[in-house]
Amino acid sequence: MIFDHILNTTGNTPMIRVPVEEALNINLYAKSEFFNPTGSVKDRAAAFVIDKLLENKEIDNNTTMIESSSGNFGIALAFYCKKCGLKFICVVDPCISTMNEMLIRSLGAEVIKVEQPDENGGYLLNRVRKVKELALEIPNSYWVNQYGNPYNAGAYYHTLGEEICSDMSRLDYIFLGISSGGTITGVSRRVKERFPLAKVIAVDIVGSVIFGYPPKKRYIPGIGSSMVPDIIKEAQIDDVVMMDEASTIQGCYELLKKYGIFVGGSSGSAFAAIKKYFTQDPPPKPGKPVEVVTVFPDRGERYFNTIYNEQWCSDFLNRISNN
Repeated sequence: MIFDHILNTTGNTPMIRVPVEEALNINLYAKSEFFNPTGSVKDRAAAFVIDKLLENKEIDNNTTMIESSSGNFGIALAFYCKKCGLKFICVVDPCISTMNEMLIRSLGAEVIKVEQPDENGGYLLNRVRKVKELALEIPNSYWVNQYGNPYNAGAYYHTLGEEICSDMSRLDYIFLGISSGGTITGVSRRVKERFPLAKVIAVDIVGSVIFGYPPKKRYIPGIGSSMVPDIIKEAQIDDVVMMDEASTIQGCYELLKKYGIFVGGSSGSAFAAIKKYFTQDPPPKPGKPVEVVTVFPDRGERYFNTIYNEQWCSDFLNRISNN
């Protein structure tokens, strides 16, 4: 198949069977979003949001797009704004990896870095405040707002959620990492329509405030949040599994070494959460095997400076053992 543009290959990612030896009662399948053209599930949202805004004339070719992101969504927006001829300002923080910043800048986006931590010890709240300031200052600007924009959830309802429903003839559980909330909101709504009895399990990280837990310094990007996304009010979530970052690292290395799947932190968190959930006593299932789906949102190379850096992992594990 021949495509006219690399970004036209977004979506229709493969579903991969992942055998889990510790939980013989489940059949696990992973929707592999790292096959998207810029390397993450966020391609779906960037493409869908920009197309909808242009189609509905909510923006025009002279609009300045603004968003807070130090990772995958910033990269995806930079690519899609470049394709559509839109100016893009990405508000980041010092935790952004060198690779991510290079990719965002290389597509012509303007990068503004927030240096001051917020009251939760992270940078997200101050990044959002900076975005709001810029939106007021810059004429004909648009804040994408992945935490509250219904188009974000709509992207995953109409694309990822629809594909999962087409891939599976039966679905008992779906485990989804949560951060800005768009993926779990859109996918959960579509899955519940097709499989009403399926249980949607949110996977969050210790230190995230999304489900009412206290804020704590987090070191691995891509999962969890320092604020509660407005968008998840529409999500249909049955249960939550909280994971620690050491388990995230372990999950990533197991996926790489045992299955040859090289993915990022939220994938490791989801994989570890599935094993934790189905090996608890008593197990939350009937006697027969259950069909389980998860989403692997991004590629592993985005985490070379953290998860896949031996010195960083050693320092991190020493740090948490001393706290």
